[in-house]
Amino acid sequence: MKEIQAPVYANIEINISRAKSSAVSAAHGITPAEFAAIEERVLAAHKILQQERKEGKYGFYDLYKDKETLADVKKAAAHFSSFGYENLVVLGIGGSALGITALQTALNPPYFNTLSKKRRKGAPRLFVMDNIDPDTFRAMLRLCPPKKTLFNVISKSGETAETMSQLMIVVALLEKAVGTKAMKDHLVVTTSPTGKGAPKSLLHPVAKNYKLTSFSIPLNVGGRFSVFSPVGMFPAAMMGMDVDAMMAGCAAMDTLCSRASLMENPAYLRAAIQYLMDVNKGKTMSVMMPYADALRDIADWYRQLWAESLGKQKDLDGNDVFTGQTPIKALGATDQHSQVQLYREGPKDKIFNILEVRRFNTSLRIPDTLSSIKELDYLRNKSMNKLMAAELRGTMDALKASHRPVVRIILPRLNAYTVAQVLYLLEVETAMAGRLYHVNTFNQPGVEEGKKIARRLMGGEA
Repeated sequence: MKEIQAPVYANIEINISRAKSSAVSAAHGITPAEFAAIEERVLAAHKILQQERKEGKYGFYDLYKDKETLADVKKAAAHFSSFGYENLVVLGIGGSALGITALQTALNPPYFNTLSKKRRKGAPRLFVMDNIDPDTFRAMLRLCPPKKTLFNVISKSGETAETMSQLMIVVALLEKAVGTKAMKDHLVVTTSPTGKGAPKSLLHPVAKNYKLTSFSIPLNVGGRFSVFSPVGMFPAAMMGMDVDAMMAGCAAMDTLCSRASLMENPAYLRAAIQYLMDVNKGKTMSVMMPYADALRDIADWYRQLWAESLGKQKDLDGNDVFTGQTPIKALGATDQHSQVQLYREGPKDKIFNILEVRRFNTSLRIPDTLSSIKELDYLRNKSMNKLMAAELRGTMDALKASHRPVVRIILPRLNAYTVAQVLYLLEVETAMAGRLYHVNTFNQPGVEEGKKIARRLMGGEA
């Protein structure tokens, strides 16, 4: 096994050749005429998005430019790291949890929590509590003694029932284990900003009463777009990730995604393809299938981003439209043995987004063994890397033979710079897709009703 040193500043690539009509037929691929027809709409939407960006309506675009907040995040991470915590526990759900989970899986070694602290380079183990299963939460509490743990509670409003119930349990344990005065050393708050005109958060009095370090989520940044705010960056810094490289990746992708062009703006091109596949080709499902274990949770993060942003009953004019592709996560090569049969021979209602890594960080040779089994000769002295590449190519070629469209996102290497580029790309893509669908990309009215019902069932006010 050979470890390979990764160059840092190589950009990701987008390859749409397998989504064109020339590859999968006009019935299932985008034709030159369809690209030409949608270009004017994309350019008009670009003007709207850029104007709203200038007006500060959507803050996710420019989070990477906030050097002051990033400096605060890094300073706080250095401070809390000096305590030598064994565990970092994130209390949050949805956008408060999926981003850091994706980053942890992508950028830290596999089985990170099982490694010794030395092999973790002093970073704590990470537990992201994104549900309220009592068995899971109790198990976490047993694994994470309060005195050896830093908790980061994340909720913009402080009204998220799941997160606040977790916090109430943690506060009671901390008060008993470390005392009120020491709470500031074991609990960090990430919520909406304070000050004139800012909405109140139920976490504001918690931070004030216990004198806690508190980070602000900008008011113009929604949870599913918040990974490059302190929501994702503080735990990332605590885990030893290269947040500076992430910001550089965002900046590089912002340059590409700010182009007033359909074919030269990767986010707009992907958004247009996804939209046209849905409305023109009947591809109502969007599968994201990484061919790297490290990228598997990006597919989970993407599911929320795409579903919650585009799944809308009403359009911007108040008409019933019931839009939105259903996002599906898969994993290559694992799901070749569970899903690809359906993907190739089932309904022709899917577009496939393949995430691939051109060079893994490790090269692993398959040895010349089991010599009595001649049927394995084709594997001997090859590498697992080559086998993964062959599995990927085989799946894509099989999908093409079945007229199933594929768009590829190719990472030259797996590192903080390229992973940040992927996430930023998908955020801008989603913003453009919302304009093409003519819906509000940044609200989630369908989620709120369920929250109100649950609150009433618990005896609270809706």
